[in-house]
Amino acid sequence: MKLFRQSLILTLLLIVLCSVLYPLAILGIARLAPGAGEGQTLSRHGRVVGYARLGQRFQRPEYFHSRPSAVDYNAAGSAGSNKAPSNPEYQALVRARLDTFLRQNPGVQAAEVPAELLTASGSGLDPDLSPRGVLVQVARIARLRGVEAEKLRALVQQQTESPLLGLLGPARVNVLRLNLALDELAPLRR
Repeated sequence: MKLFRQSLILTLLLIVLCSVLYPLAILGIARLAPGAGEGQTLSRHGRVVGYARLGQRFQRPEYFHSRPSAVDYNAAGSAGSNKAPSNPEYQALVRARLDTFLRQNPGVQAAEVPAELLTASGSGLDPDLSPRGVLVQVARIARLRGVEAEKLRALVQQQTESPLLGLLGPARVNVLRLNLALDELAPLRR
């Protein structure tokens, strides 16, 4: 009977610890984070247009395009592709993405297209591209928006986030923030 009572008390303590105290501690920490645990929303003209840390689809040619998503940018189902690089279906998908990119970006050679524009990230929701992944799209956007390519390169440089502490991780550009800044720099002609 003594062992049963000890087991029951330990079980109840662990339930309280793991099911109540730990989640409350994590919630408290999240409330201190940017966005207070609700995510960092980005707004335009008082209307929320997206989340800073979630990738989004940008299909219109006059915008910088994001990294492809294996989950169609659905945050409820974060996942990568389960196909190996040697899988024929996967190779066909990457080839189709490359063909589409080259068609939309005349003058760009296949060797200039970074792999991140052809392959989905592990989460399928990566909001960032490398500066190289963005700069390869500048000529298309300059032509379609009627703005000098040099101004777009400066905008990309302005929107580039440095590695953490100057050495941890790569430089990156948040595509949603960049596209919002692009609309400020060169509004779409209607």
